[in-house]
Amino acid sequence: MVHKIKSVISGTGKYVPKKVIKNEDFLSHTFFEKDGSLVLRNNTDVINKFQAITEIEERRYAEADENTSDLAYFAAKDALDSSGENPEELDYIIVAHNFGDINFGGNRTDMVPTLASRVKHKLNIQNPDCVAYDLPFGCPGWLQGMIQADYFIRSGDAKKVLIIGSEALSRITDPHDRDSMIYSDGAGATILSASVEGEAGILSHKSQTHTQNEAWFLRMEGSYKEDYEAEDDLYLKMDGRKVYEYALINVPLVMKAAVEKAGVSLDKITKVLVHQANGKMDEAILKRFFKLYGVDTPPAAIMPMTIAKLGNSSVATVPTLLDIILKNEMDGQHLEKGDVALLASVGAGMNINAMVYQF
Repeated sequence: MVHKIKSVISGTGKYVPKKVIKNEDFLSHTFFEKDGSLVLRNNTDVINKFQAITEIEERRYAEADENTSDLAYFAAKDALDSSGENPEELDYIIVAHNFGDINFGGNRTDMVPTLASRVKHKLNIQNPDCVAYDLPFGCPGWLQGMIQADYFIRSGDAKKVLIIGSEALSRITDPHDRDSMIYSDGAGATILSASVEGEAGILSHKSQTHTQNEAWFLRMEGSYKEDYEAEDDLYLKMDGRKVYEYALINVPLVMKAAVEKAGVSLDKITKVLVHQANGKMDEAILKRFFKLYGVDTPPAAIMPMTIAKLGNSSVATVPTLLDIILKNEMDGQHLEKGDVALLASVGAGMNINAMVYQF
Protein backbone atom coordinates (compact mmCIF):
# COMPACT_ATOMS: atom_id res chain seq x y z
CA MET A 1 0.00 0.00 0.00
CA VAL A 2 1.36 3.43 -1.01
CA HIS A 3 1.07 6.05 1.72
CA LYS A 4 0.46 9.63 0.65
CA ILE A 5 2.93 12.14 2.10
CA LYS A 6 1.29 15.00 3.98
CA SER A 7 2.71 18.17 5.49
CA VAL A 8 2.04 18.31 9.23
CA ILE A 9 2.73 21.16 11.65
CA SER A 10 5.25 19.82 14.16
CA GLY A 11 6.14 23.08 15.89
CA THR A 12 5.18 26.73 16.20
CA GLY A 13 6.76 29.79 17.76
CA LYS A 14 6.49 33.56 17.91
CA TYR A 15 8.18 36.71 19.07
CA VAL A 16 6.02 39.59 20.28
CA PRO A 17 8.14 42.70 20.98
CA LYS A 18 7.82 44.08 24.49
CA LYS A 19 7.42 47.76 23.58
CA VAL A 20 3.72 48.66 23.66
CA ILE A 21 2.57 51.66 21.62
CA LYS A 22 -0.95 52.76 22.54
CA ASN A 23 -3.27 54.86 20.40
CA GLU A 24 -2.82 57.86 22.67
CA ASP A 25 0.88 57.84 21.82
CA PHE A 26 -0.14 59.29 18.43
CA LEU A 27 -1.86 62.33 19.95
CA SER A 28 1.28 64.42 19.46
CA HIS A 29 1.69 63.47 15.79
CA THR A 30 1.05 65.96 13.00
CA PHE A 31 -0.90 64.24 10.23
CA PHE A 32 -1.14 65.33 6.61
CA GLU A 33 -3.43 64.41 3.72
CA LYS A 34 -2.12 62.78 0.54
CA ASP A 35 -1.93 66.19 -1.16
CA GLY A 36 0.34 67.53 1.58
CA SER A 37 -2.33 69.62 3.31
CA LEU A 38 -2.73 69.47 7.07
CA VAL A 39 -5.38 67.16 8.51
CA LEU A 40 -7.79 69.65 10.08
CA ARG A 41 -9.58 67.34 12.52
CA ASN A 42 -8.03 67.10 15.96
CA ASN A 43 -6.02 63.96 16.71
CA THR A 44 -8.47 62.69 19.31
CA ASP A 45 -11.17 62.44 16.62
CA VAL A 46 -8.70 60.94 14.14
CA ILE A 47 -7.64 58.24 16.62
CA ASN A 48 -11.19 57.46 17.74
CA LYS A 49 -12.31 56.96 14.14
CA PHE A 50 -9.22 54.87 13.44
CA GLN A 51 -9.96 52.57 16.39
CA ALA A 52 -13.63 52.25 15.44
CA ILE A 53 -12.68 51.08 11.94
CA THR A 54 -9.64 48.89 12.64
CA GLU A 55 -10.36 47.82 16.27
CA ILE A 56 -6.68 48.49 17.05
CA GLU A 57 -6.05 49.80 20.57
CA GLU A 58 -2.29 49.24 20.71
CA ARG A 59 0.55 47.66 18.80
CA ARG A 60 4.11 46.38 19.42
CA TYR A 61 7.36 47.93 18.20
CA ALA A 62 10.78 46.29 18.15
CA GLU A 63 13.46 47.73 20.40
CA ALA A 64 16.16 49.91 18.84
CA ASP A 65 18.66 47.02 18.86
CA GLU A 66 16.21 44.51 17.32
CA ASN A 67 15.80 44.05 13.60
CA THR A 68 13.55 41.95 11.36
CA SER A 69 16.06 39.08 11.18
CA ASP A 70 16.41 39.16 14.98
CA LEU A 71 12.65 38.86 15.41
CA ALA A 72 12.67 35.99 12.91
CA TYR A 73 15.43 34.23 14.85
CA PHE A 74 13.58 34.61 18.16
CA ALA A 75 10.40 33.11 16.67
CA ALA A 76 12.37 30.28 15.03
CA LYS A 77 14.15 29.51 18.32
CA ASP A 78 10.80 29.39 20.11
CA ALA A 79 9.40 26.97 17.52
CA LEU A 80 12.45 24.70 17.70
CA ASP A 81 12.73 24.79 21.50
CA SER A 82 9.04 24.24 22.21
CA SER A 83 8.76 21.39 19.69
CA GLY A 84 12.07 19.67 20.39
CA GLU A 85 12.84 19.56 16.66
CA ASN A 86 16.51 19.29 15.66
CA PRO A 87 17.55 22.35 13.59
CA GLU A 88 20.21 20.28 11.79
CA GLU A 89 17.40 18.22 10.25
CA LEU A 90 15.81 21.21 8.52
CA ASP A 91 15.85 20.97 4.73
CA TYR A 92 14.70 24.53 4.13
CA ILE A 93 14.37 27.80 6.02
CA ILE A 94 11.95 30.19 4.34
CA VAL A 95 11.67 33.71 5.73
CA ALA A 96 8.76 35.81 4.50
CA HIS A 97 9.22 39.58 4.83
CA ASN A 98 8.96 42.65 2.62
CA PHE A 99 11.58 45.19 3.69
CA GLY A 100 14.57 43.28 5.01
CA ASP A 101 16.52 44.64 7.96
CA ILE A 102 16.09 48.36 8.56
CA ASN A 103 18.26 49.89 11.29
CA PHE A 104 16.47 51.95 13.91
CA GLY A 105 16.45 55.62 12.93
CA GLY A 106 17.07 54.84 9.27
CA ASN A 107 15.01 53.95 6.24
CA ARG A 108 17.32 51.86 4.08
CA THR A 109 16.68 48.17 3.55
CA ASP A 110 19.41 45.57 3.95
CA MET A 111 18.77 42.18 2.36
CA VAL A 112 22.26 40.85 1.64
CA PRO A 113 22.77 38.25 2.90
CA THR A 114 19.18 37.05 2.93
CA LEU A 115 17.32 37.18 6.21
CA ALA A 116 16.94 33.40 6.00
CA SER A 117 20.72 33.04 5.83
CA ARG A 118 21.04 35.33 8.85
CA VAL A 119 18.55 33.18 10.77
CA LYS A 120 20.40 30.00 9.81
CA HIS A 121 23.65 31.60 10.98
CA LYS A 122 22.11 32.67 14.30
CA LEU A 123 20.76 29.15 14.81
CA ASN A 124 24.32 27.85 14.18
CA ILE A 125 23.08 25.24 11.71
CA GLN A 126 26.06 23.43 10.17
CA ASN A 127 24.16 21.39 7.56
CA PRO A 128 24.84 22.85 4.05
CA ASP A 129 21.83 20.97 2.69
CA CYS A 130 19.59 23.24 4.75
CA VAL A 131 18.66 25.76 2.04
CA ALA A 132 17.76 29.25 3.28
CA TYR A 133 15.93 31.79 1.17
CA ASP A 134 13.61 34.80 1.47
CA LEU A 135 10.08 35.20 0.19
CA PRO A 136 8.61 38.69 -0.44
CA PHE A 137 4.90 38.27 -1.20
CA GLY A 138 3.17 41.06 0.72
CA CYS A 139 1.26 40.20 3.88
CA PRO A 140 0.41 36.68 2.59
CA GLY A 141 4.15 35.83 2.53
CA TRP A 142 4.20 33.41 5.48
CA LEU A 143 1.22 31.48 4.14
CA GLN A 144 2.83 31.37 0.70
CA GLY A 145 5.95 29.96 2.36
CA MET A 146 3.77 27.25 3.89
CA ILE A 147 2.41 26.49 0.43
CA GLN A 148 5.89 26.24 -1.08
CA ALA A 149 7.05 24.05 1.81
CA ASP A 150 4.06 21.76 1.23
CA TYR A 151 5.15 21.28 -2.38
CA PHE A 152 8.72 20.48 -1.28
CA ILE A 153 7.50 17.93 1.24
CA ARG A 154 4.91 16.21 -0.96
CA SER A 155 7.45 15.92 -3.78
CA GLY A 156 9.82 14.07 -1.45
CA ASP A 157 12.43 16.83 -1.71
CA ALA A 158 12.13 17.77 1.97
CA LYS A 159 11.11 16.25 5.29
CA LYS A 160 11.29 19.31 7.54
CA VAL A 161 10.86 22.97 6.66
CA LEU A 162 10.97 26.04 8.91
CA ILE A 163 8.71 28.86 7.68
CA ILE A 164 8.96 32.29 9.33
CA GLY A 165 7.02 35.50 8.88
CA SER A 166 8.85 38.52 10.30
CA GLU A 167 8.44 42.25 9.88
CA ALA A 168 9.40 45.54 11.54
CA LEU A 169 6.87 47.82 9.89
CA SER A 170 7.50 50.59 12.43
CA ARG A 171 10.74 51.31 10.53
CA ILE A 172 9.02 51.87 7.17
CA THR A 173 5.93 53.92 8.07
CA ASP A 174 5.44 57.66 7.60
CA PRO A 175 4.81 59.28 11.01
CA HIS A 176 2.73 61.96 9.24
CA ASP A 177 0.35 59.41 7.68
CA ARG A 178 -2.69 58.26 9.69
CA ASP A 179 -2.25 54.77 8.24
CA SER A 180 0.98 54.46 10.22
CA MET A 181 -1.15 53.62 13.27
CA ILE A 182 -2.15 50.31 11.67
CA TYR A 183 1.30 48.79 11.53
CA SER A 184 3.31 46.87 14.11
CA ASP A 185 6.32 44.57 14.48
CA GLY A 186 6.60 40.86 15.27
CA ALA A 187 7.43 37.38 14.02
CA GLY A 188 5.83 33.95 13.88
CA ALA A 189 7.33 30.60 12.87
CA THR A 190 6.08 27.16 11.93
CA ILE A 191 7.81 23.84 11.31
CA LEU A 192 6.25 21.58 8.69
CA SER A 193 7.23 17.89 8.72
CA ALA A 194 6.53 15.03 6.32
CA SER A 195 4.09 12.40 7.58
CA VAL A 196 2.37 9.34 6.16
CA GLU A 197 0.30 8.62 9.26
CA GLY A 198 -3.22 9.72 10.12
CA GLU A 199 -5.44 12.32 8.51
CA ALA A 200 -3.76 15.46 9.86
CA GLY A 201 -1.94 17.92 7.65
CA ILE A 202 -2.41 20.41 4.84
CA LEU A 203 -5.48 19.47 2.82
CA SER A 204 -5.42 22.18 0.16
CA HIS A 205 -4.40 25.69 -0.75
CA LYS A 206 -5.17 28.36 -3.32
CA SER A 207 -3.33 31.56 -4.33
CA GLN A 208 -4.08 34.46 -6.66
CA THR A 209 -2.32 37.62 -7.84
CA HIS A 210 -4.31 40.56 -9.25
CA THR A 211 -2.24 43.24 -11.00
CA GLN A 212 -4.30 44.70 -13.86
CA ASN A 213 -5.73 47.53 -11.76
CA GLU A 214 -4.60 46.51 -8.28
CA ALA A 215 -0.78 46.31 -8.39
CA TRP A 216 -0.22 49.73 -6.80
CA PHE A 217 -2.86 49.65 -4.05
CA LEU A 218 0.11 49.33 -1.68
CA ARG A 219 3.33 51.01 -2.72
CA MET A 220 6.37 53.01 -1.57
CA GLU A 221 6.27 56.81 -1.65
CA GLY A 222 7.67 59.85 0.15
CA SER A 223 6.24 61.38 3.31
CA TYR A 224 2.95 63.27 3.18
CA LYS A 225 4.79 66.13 4.91
CA GLU A 226 6.57 67.88 2.06
CA ASP A 227 9.44 69.37 4.09
CA TYR A 228 9.92 66.33 6.31
CA GLU A 229 13.59 65.98 7.33
CA ALA A 230 13.70 62.49 5.83
CA GLU A 231 12.06 63.62 2.58
CA ASP A 232 14.26 61.37 0.43
CA ASP A 233 13.09 58.24 2.22
CA LEU A 234 10.25 56.04 1.00
CA TYR A 235 7.39 54.82 3.17
CA LEU A 236 4.67 52.21 2.90
CA LYS A 237 1.52 53.79 1.47
CA MET A 238 -1.92 52.30 1.02
CA ASP A 239 -5.16 53.13 -0.78
CA GLY A 240 -7.21 51.92 2.17
CA ARG A 241 -10.67 52.09 0.58
CA LYS A 242 -9.50 50.28 -2.57
CA VAL A 243 -7.78 47.56 -0.53
CA TYR A 244 -10.93 47.13 1.57
CA GLU A 245 -13.19 46.77 -1.46
CA TYR A 246 -10.74 44.47 -3.25
CA ALA A 247 -10.45 42.20 -0.21
CA LEU A 248 -14.21 41.93 0.33
CA ILE A 249 -14.78 40.91 -3.28
CA ASN A 250 -11.87 38.51 -3.80
CA VAL A 251 -10.72 36.99 -0.50
CA PRO A 252 -13.96 35.07 0.26
CA LEU A 253 -13.83 33.53 -3.23
CA VAL A 254 -10.25 32.30 -2.74
CA MET A 255 -11.20 30.91 0.69
CA LYS A 256 -14.13 29.03 -0.86
CA ALA A 257 -11.91 27.68 -3.66
CA ALA A 258 -9.49 26.25 -1.07
CA VAL A 259 -12.33 24.65 0.90
CA GLU A 260 -13.80 23.08 -2.24
CA LYS A 261 -10.36 21.83 -3.27
CA ALA A 262 -10.00 20.18 0.15
CA GLY A 263 -13.33 18.42 -0.28
CA VAL A 264 -14.60 19.42 3.16
CA SER A 265 -18.02 20.83 3.99
CA LEU A 266 -18.48 24.23 5.60
CA ASP A 267 -19.65 22.72 8.89
CA LYS A 268 -16.28 20.98 9.27
CA ILE A 269 -14.44 24.32 9.49
CA THR A 270 -13.88 24.95 13.20
CA LYS A 271 -11.57 27.98 12.98
CA VAL A 272 -10.88 30.72 10.45
CA LEU A 273 -7.48 32.38 10.92
CA VAL A 274 -7.37 35.51 8.79
CA HIS A 275 -4.51 37.99 8.38
CA GLN A 276 -5.00 40.60 11.09
CA ALA A 277 -5.24 43.55 8.73
CA ASN A 278 -8.25 45.53 9.89
CA GLY A 279 -10.86 44.34 12.37
CA LYS A 280 -13.92 45.51 10.47
CA MET A 281 -12.54 44.28 7.15
CA ASP A 282 -11.81 40.82 8.54
CA GLU A 283 -15.33 40.58 9.97
CA ALA A 284 -16.78 41.58 6.61
CA ILE A 285 -14.62 38.99 4.82
CA LEU A 286 -15.87 36.26 7.16
CA LYS A 287 -19.52 37.23 6.65
CA ARG A 288 -19.12 37.28 2.87
CA PHE A 289 -17.39 33.90 2.93
CA PHE A 290 -20.28 32.32 4.82
CA LYS A 291 -22.76 34.14 2.56
CA LEU A 292 -21.29 32.20 -0.37
CA TYR A 293 -22.74 29.10 1.31
CA GLY A 294 -26.08 30.76 2.07
CA VAL A 295 -25.25 31.26 5.76
CA ASP A 296 -26.14 34.72 7.11
CA THR A 297 -24.42 34.53 10.49
CA PRO A 298 -20.99 32.88 11.01
CA PRO A 299 -20.59 30.76 14.17
CA ALA A 300 -19.55 32.69 17.26
CA ALA A 301 -15.83 32.67 18.10
CA ILE A 302 -14.88 30.94 14.83
CA MET A 303 -12.51 33.80 13.92
CA PRO A 304 -10.09 34.63 16.78
CA MET A 305 -8.52 38.08 16.60
CA THR A 306 -5.30 39.60 17.96
CA ILE A 307 -5.34 42.91 16.10
CA ALA A 308 -6.72 44.96 19.02
CA LYS A 309 -3.55 44.41 21.06
CA LEU A 310 -0.92 43.43 18.47
CA GLY A 311 -1.86 45.53 15.44
CA ASN A 312 -1.01 44.54 11.87
CA SER A 313 2.46 42.96 11.69
CA SER A 314 2.03 41.85 8.06
CA VAL A 315 3.50 38.37 7.46
CA ALA A 316 3.67 37.72 11.20
CA THR A 317 -0.02 38.00 12.10
CA VAL A 318 -1.30 34.53 11.14
CA PRO A 319 1.65 32.42 12.44
CA THR A 320 1.63 34.44 15.67
CA LEU A 321 -2.11 33.87 16.08
CA LEU A 322 -1.69 30.17 15.33
CA ASP A 323 1.03 29.78 17.97
CA ILE A 324 -1.05 31.65 20.55
CA ILE A 325 -4.00 29.30 20.03
CA LEU A 326 -1.97 26.08 19.90
CA LYS A 327 -0.26 27.03 23.16
CA ASN A 328 -3.61 27.83 24.81
CA GLU A 329 -2.71 31.49 25.39
CA MET A 330 -6.08 32.89 24.27
CA ASP A 331 -9.16 32.48 26.43
CA GLY A 332 -11.90 30.46 24.77
CA GLN A 333 -9.80 29.53 21.73
CA HIS A 334 -8.44 26.01 21.23
CA LEU A 335 -7.56 23.67 18.39
CA GLU A 336 -8.07 19.98 19.04
CA LYS A 337 -7.23 16.81 17.14
CA GLY A 338 -9.50 16.51 14.11
CA ASP A 339 -10.30 20.23 13.95
CA VAL A 340 -10.14 21.81 10.50
CA ALA A 341 -8.90 25.40 10.16
CA LEU A 342 -9.11 27.74 7.20
CA LEU A 343 -6.19 30.18 6.97
CA ALA A 344 -6.26 33.20 4.65
CA SER A 345 -4.33 36.37 3.88
CA VAL A 346 -4.35 39.34 1.53
CA GLY A 347 -1.79 42.01 0.81
CA ALA A 348 0.50 43.93 -1.51
CA GLY A 349 0.78 42.63 -5.01
CA MET A 350 -2.17 42.36 -4.81
CA ASN A 351 -1.88 38.81 -3.51
CA ILE A 352 -4.37 36.49 -1.83
CA ASN A 353 -3.95 32.96 -0.50
CA ALA A 354 -5.85 30.46 1.59
CA MET A 355 -5.11 27.06 3.12
CA VAL A 356 -7.17 24.29 4.71
CA TYR A 357 -5.43 22.39 7.50
CA GLN A 358 -6.63 19.47 9.63
CA PHE A 359 -5.13 19.10 13.12
